[in-house]
Amino acid sequence: MVWLQHSATSEVLSSRIWFAGLLLTAAVPVWDTVRNMLKGEFAADVVAILAIVAAAALYQPFAGLVVVIMLTGGAALERYAEGRAGAAVAALEQAAPRQAHIRDADGSIRDVPAETVKVGDLLLVRPGELVPCDGDVVDGRSHVDASAITGEPLAVPVAVGSHVVSGSANVDGPLTVRATASAGESQYLRIVELVRNAQGSKAPLQRLADKAAVWFTPLTLLICVVTYVLTRDSDRVLSVLMVATPCPLILATPIAIIGGINRCARRQIIIRTGGALEALASVTTAVFDKTGTLTKGQPSVERVTPLGGFDAAQVLRVAGAVDVGSGHQLARPLVKHAETELGNLPVATDVTEVAGRGISGRVDGALVRVGSLAWLREVLPATTAARLDTLDGSGDGLRAYVAIDDAPAGTIEFADSLRDGLPAFFHDLGALGITRTVMLSGDHTSNVTTVARELGITDARGDLLPEDKVSIVQEFQAKGEQVVMIGDGTNDAPALSTAEVGIALAGHGGGITAEASDIVLLVDEITRVADAIRASKSTMRIAKQSIGVGLGLSAVGMIFAALGYLSPTMGALGQEVIDVAVILNALRAARG
Repeated sequence: MVWLQHSATSEVLSSRIWFAGLLLTAAVPVWDTVRNMLKGEFAADVVAILAIVAAAALYQPFAGLVVVIMLTGGAALERYAEGRAGAAVAALEQAAPRQAHIRDADGSIRDVPAETVKVGDLLLVRPGELVPCDGDVVDGRSHVDASAITGEPLAVPVAVGSHVVSGSANVDGPLTVRATASAGESQYLRIVELVRNAQGSKAPLQRLADKAAVWFTPLTLLICVVTYVLTRDSDRVLSVLMVATPCPLILATPIAIIGGINRCARRQIIIRTGGALEALASVTTAVFDKTGTLTKGQPSVERVTPLGGFDAAQVLRVAGAVDVGSGHQLARPLVKHAETELGNLPVATDVTEVAGRGISGRVDGALVRVGSLAWLREVLPATTAARLDTLDGSGDGLRAYVAIDDAPAGTIEFADSLRDGLPAFFHDLGALGITRTVMLSGDHTSNVTTVARELGITDARGDLLPEDKVSIVQEFQAKGEQVVMIGDGTNDAPALSTAEVGIALAGHGGGITAEASDIVLLVDEITRVADAIRASKSTMRIAKQSIGVGLGLSAVGMIFAALGYLSPTMGALGQEVIDVAVILNALRAARG
């Protein structure tokens, strides 16, 4: 008798422990769901919460704990699948120019924080430094690389009167710049603010599980009401809730997404959030940056045009020989092209370079000059300089001019070449459901139009600022199109954040651009975008299969529970059997 009393006491104590455990573990998920419901957000876990509450009310702690484990486990999988969101704004702010050198009236230079610069201050910008704020050049000559801000592939020459923007890099000569805007109002921090606004206003994705819950939750509640009205049996209602607990909704999508993320990772495609993989499966419009995205982002020799009786090989040979000793951005591609076409180059002597303007030296005894048209006009004899007026200087930023022994010898034109395999890539995008392709660039409209014509893109726009790209993406979204934006530069970051899915090519941009994007390609191959879309469609197809099969089995289980064939505990365990089937199917997403 004492033994029986002790056993009964132990059972009561054990039951109370189980019940206390249910209350403790269920408190957070129940509160989170109730709080979301008060906001008008009804997700897939509503039925699970009802099952937990009913289990507590009917003192069925074990059945309730099974549901809690399922629910919290699904949430953990979801967090694991999504990972951490990138700190895009923090990364942009960290990379902003921090210091400025103010030139005082007496000619002295003092260093100050960039944010203290006022309109009208004179700033010294040394070679290799970032321009701290927007301004006009009042002294000096150089080249400024604004590719991160404007998308132009090459550094542009600047002199007195040129306007420079914050965040661009001074390449090869000191500049004195008069500030026309404070650092906080300059172009770079406008990009920061654009990214901040884009991330704050981006509409949350309606997840696949929540879409299914819209009809499954009311169906479950209807069956519960009918069961209680017909039987007046609370345990049967609890059994229906237990077997209806939407484990397939809570587990199928995150498990499939983990598989899809791992599949992409093997292809060096980093999916930063599970929501991005879901959204990518539905995109209809692909928006591309030009420079560094569709093009290689590096200048190469496109054409050598000889003049005045010289031949192309001779012009390329002597220009390459002199440029071996140059630090100019066009020197390396020129030398590489010359060595590829002609083999070993002769050695130049008496080499002298005027930073950012040109270089001279002797090759086989002849005096060779390579540089800008303006520089040659200055250094050649007046009679020869007059002959230069017949040359077209409109392409000065992408063209080098060559003179041999004071005679114009030819021009060497540079271009940013297209990536390999683009025609097949665009064909693949069409087969994957992309109905519109668009090119947006900060580069000159004429260059953008030329590239678009080669690729068959009919919607191409140039001379765009970062905010212009954002506006265009928003235009497409307002028409109901799902947009994926692909880019590689700082100027692309706001549009990457605005689009449903932003994809960054880390091989060029990295850092800031990667932080602002949802997907990062670790290899410099834009064709991996098609691989990512293909993987996302496969993943979501498998997730939908898992949800469909799981909910179908749950519906059958609800009928058996309503008829009294399943106890609450058996209903909960039966749901776990369904979970195993769902998980095994969802794991297929990792293949491929």
